[in-house]
Amino acid sequence: MYDIIIIGAGTAGLSAAIYSLRAGKSVLVLEQKPSYGGQIVNTPKVENYPGIPEISGFAFAKSLYEQAVSLGTEVLYQKVIHIEDDGERKRVYTDKEFWECKSIILATGAKNRPLGVEREEELIGKGISYCATCDGMFFRNKEVAVVGGGNTALEDANFLSNYCRKVTVIHRRDTFRGSQKNLLRVQEKENVVFLLNSEVTELLGKEVLTGIKVRDKISQKEQELEVSGLFVAVGQMPENEIFSEQIEIDSAGYIIAREDCRTSREGIFAAGDCRTKAVRQLTTAASDGAVAGLAACEWCDSE
Repeated sequence: MYDIIIIGAGTAGLSAAIYSLRAGKSVLVLEQKPSYGGQIVNTPKVENYPGIPEISGFAFAKSLYEQAVSLGTEVLYQKVIHIEDDGERKRVYTDKEFWECKSIILATGAKNRPLGVEREEELIGKGISYCATCDGMFFRNKEVAVVGGGNTALEDANFLSNYCRKVTVIHRRDTFRGSQKNLLRVQEKENVVFLLNSEVTELLGKEVLTGIKVRDKISQKEQELEVSGLFVAVGQMPENEIFSEQIEIDSAGYIIAREDCRTSREGIFAAGDCRTKAVRQLTTAASDGAVAGLAACEWCDSE
């Protein structure tokens, strides 16, 4: 019987664990992947976290994890498949066993959104990738493309430009959601070109990706690009369906939670990218973790 069970070992989940443990609560963190840190581990350089001028995403996650464990956090790598709340106590079921607790913090983050083009899943690992820092080195001196208009797409293009012969950034609009700093950095690269108001319509190649078809949304003209790699960075989507019987979830799949991280169910809180919010950044994930952790402690004390 734990005071608090946290589902997800990313920035929000581990931050919640730190605050909960410092308040004297027993904490179990459950993470379905065999690693911790969430998506930040794939970011080569973090420059916007207050108080830390520059750090790699992996180093940040490692430090956060070690801090949480040193305080007494228990971390188990098991996939959560169901949660129950009978009023007096809550149960979290994994693919191996179940655990009981007084309060639950959902910090499940979000996963990469697929492009939605035919044969995309078939070619994952054969030219299709969702992580430039993970797979970029495989495409050294080759031509690749990046799809997306946010900071992730711009950061991917900047990273790949250091290794690839040519990087084509494909975006469905003519303006970018990413920061001006990231955009200017990429625009200064001589081996990066932009195809705006455009979308990928077809993946070419049988066993591996050899090229893509791109359509101009204004002229409707199509062209073929010979690329060895296509890096998809078109956003994220949450995986909260398994909680929908217990808490309210919006039409996009995000957990409906206020700024105090409280959900529609008493004693269940949501922190980080998995919840409804306007800004999803490393700092807001850590902030959510602190808020949710302290709110869960307060709930436990009131029981």
